[in-house]
Amino acid sequence: MKNLKEIIQGAKRKDQKAFKILFDMHWDYLYGFMLKTIQNDEITEDIVVKTFAKAFDKIHSYDSEYNFKTWLLTISKNLYKDFLRSENKISKIETSPLYLKNKNYPTSLSPEEIIINSQKLEFLLDSMRTMKDEYRKILRLRFFEDLSYKEISKKLNQPLNTVKVKILRAKNLLNTKINAENQY
Repeated sequence: MKNLKEIIQGAKRKDQKAFKILFDMHWDYLYGFMLKTIQNDEITEDIVVKTFAKAFDKIHSYDSEYNFKTWLLTISKNLYKDFLRSENKISKIETSPLYLKNKNYPTSLSPEEIIINSQKLEFLLDSMRTMKDEYRKILRLRFFEDLSYKEISKKLNQPLNTVKVKILRAKNLLNTKINAENQY
């Protein structure tokens, strides 16, 4: 087996096998460390998946003078801080008098809202049609067929961690496409 520096160099050359090795080598450590802090499996998993996605996107900026695990932990901690900040904003909104006052409105949609939602769905589907088949398929399985990560992993015959990263990348790609369209 190659040493860590060689694997990181491979990842910097966009070698997918190197990415997978790094992912497999560090998943348990990073997940365990963050779970102690976060104490919620679902949030921890989301943060750790995002950590690896960000690390792989920014691998070229990794300085081998520093420990790779430390670099991953730093990314993970920063993502968790961002998560907490966004949660704090959400909780402030949910406790605002205006939000609480409007919360009791009926949940049935008006005809206008149905049309708007239909248009949004069509826009989403059009954006998905421009994506690679692998991303389109994985998003369909996750969000339209409501399959779990494990179910998708079995159905596609792919490692669970690979599925998690692909879903995150597909969501990010879709988000970028939607934001680009909304600017015009």
